Amino acid sequence: MKILSYNVNGIRAALNKGFADWLKAAQPDVLCLQETKAMAEQVDTGIFEDLGYHHHWHSAQKKGYSGVAILTKTQPLLVQEGAGIDHMDFEGRVIRADFEKVSVISLYLPSGTNIDRLDYKFKFMDGFQKYIDTLKKDHPRLVICGDYNICHRAIDIHDPVRNKNVSGFLPEEREWIDRFINSGFVDSFRFLNPEPHQYSWWSYRANARNNNKGWRIDYNLVSEDLKKNISRAFLLTDAKHSDHCPVGVELKLN
Repeated sequence: MKILSYNVNGIRAALNKGFADWLKAAQPDVLCLQETKAMAEQVDTGIFEDLGYHHHWHSAQKKGYSGVAILTKTQPLLVQEGAGIDHMDFEGRVIRADFEKVSVISLYLPSGTNIDRLDYKFKFMDGFQKYIDTLKKDHPRLVICGDYNICHRAIDIHDPVRNKNVSGFLPEEREWIDRFINSGFVDSFRFLNPEPHQYSWWSYRANARNNNKGWRIDYNLVSEDLKKNISRAFLLTDAKHSDHCPVGVELKLN
């Protein structure tokens, strides 16, 4: 199973930049989208159907903001929009698709752009951990894909010294994702790719992407039970429909 995760920074804008042609060439079995910034009815979803995908959306109540989606070649057994936690779900940040051998989540964790949003980010993180702790009792084979808005380690950010007091690389955020991973998950990319200078997001400012001054904040976290099934994990840095790039994992499911 080939799973891709992509923060598209607006699905309608991405479609105007050749996203459909990219999807046709990439051919994931499952595509998790974040920051769709649209209600499903605002998108020409026939484009995805023509490419052979079922599509499921969890949009924010606020138009043009946040939102996640999952595109799948095989119709899931079940799709759950949201985590069942009110303060999380009105912003459209979690959607889950259950398949016979695995459950896949598309997650868009809040960014801490100001002190109020940073407080909310920590509240969300706490709620999400509890949601996953409960979920994995009945769904032990999880792949949690998405934009976590956190760099885990110094290797995951181009300038760890200057960014140590910036949200996304705060010690408390890094401690949270460390605990989250250690609660039963594997960072699939780092499991197979120990090399530095590999990022998934670049600022639009100061020619950051061309200079590869980036952050790795997008992850496909895989349950420990599936660690042996990881055959490939990668970044698709040539895809440029967004300030993020797609991140991928391939699983050999028995």
